[in-house]
Amino acid sequence: MAVNLPLPIPENLTAVAGIELGHAEAGIRKADRKDLLVMKLAPTATVAGVFTKNRFCAAPVQLCKEHLAGLRPGAPIRALVVNTGNANAGTGESGLAKAKETCAALADLLGCAPTQILPFSTGVILEPLPVDRLVAGLPKAISNLKTDNWHNAALSIMTTDTQPKAASSKVTINGQTITLTGISKGAGMIKPNMATMLGFLATDAKVAQPVLDRLVKDVADRSFNCITIDGDTSTNDSFIVIATGTAAVEVNAIDTPEYKALFAAVQALAQALAQMIVRDGEGATKFITVTVEEGRNVEECRKIAYSIAHSPLVKTAFFASDPNLGRILAAIGYAGVDDLDVTQLNLYLDDVWVAKNGGRNPDYQEADGQRVMKQSEITIRVRLGRGDAVSTIWTCDLSHEYVTINADYRS
Repeated sequence: MAVNLPLPIPENLTAVAGIELGHAEAGIRKADRKDLLVMKLAPTATVAGVFTKNRFCAAPVQLCKEHLAGLRPGAPIRALVVNTGNANAGTGESGLAKAKETCAALADLLGCAPTQILPFSTGVILEPLPVDRLVAGLPKAISNLKTDNWHNAALSIMTTDTQPKAASSKVTINGQTITLTGISKGAGMIKPNMATMLGFLATDAKVAQPVLDRLVKDVADRSFNCITIDGDTSTNDSFIVIATGTAAVEVNAIDTPEYKALFAAVQALAQALAQMIVRDGEGATKFITVTVEEGRNVEECRKIAYSIAHSPLVKTAFFASDPNLGRILAAIGYAGVDDLDVTQLNLYLDDVWVAKNGGRNPDYQEADGQRVMKQSEITIRVRLGRGDAVSTIWTCDLSHEYVTINADYRS
């Protein structure tokens, strides 16, 4: 059960002109489940993405990076294809050949070049992709291409997710309204750079390719690269932003008011989609915000925040609502900030001042800590007392259910 995450309402997911979505049940791993998605793009669209930094990056990731790097005028990306149930990772040259076969099959159906297709896969690693089933499902997915198919699209990319993740927004720029809609998936094997997640966000704004390339990286650093569930970085992580170019709003440079407004809108939606992943973390019962303030730079704030969020001792204490908060201090101490003066450090749990100047706050009562830890949403705030930098990440607790899910994942 996701933590305070309402199910998306299909009617509230707004169509984005210039993108159509179609799905199919291809039986890639299990029968009778949506496991194949095609997104067809208008020829006016620009596309940019960021991907996992895992050295064992999957075949579709390798091909996506190659196709995006080789973009040329007159040959834009025309479609994305996503399969679940099989990651096509750790599959060597055979896996790469099957990713290429997928692109070629969809390109043939849509009348474009294979290099104009971006493939994505998610699921079990080290198993051959049943590309024959995938290719056989493409005509069905194409037959139900619709602009208002975002809810089915979100369902089609799920693996261990307990529910689909999707959201829409609108923003006015220079008197013109643009639409943004996005979907994401992920519940476990989640750690930044990227996580075992897929995220697709579309807007009808017209955005120049160099601008979109910059935007997707900066947005990822403030959204999908600010979440962690279990500290594992997957092989298939991808975050894609699509600007279909069908609206009147144009963004051609970074140092403009138009870019600032677009960036804020994309970042807000991406953060919402990223937080949905944490709220639906495998076995999660609590959504935890970790904010580290007064650091010398963002890097050291992030180090400390991730050290807290990755600690199994911290995460299991939160699952048990056990205010064993010395575990947080220990995680701060081994985060790798070697010159940290702990006598300047203050720790808060929501409104409760736990540690003062590096030691237990004389006014702290364990009952107050337990009161906060019983909540489903909790904020850990650390003040380092050494500068003005701030960083925030989002994580969850670690429960018995997490072990059960991952022990049975391939069953």
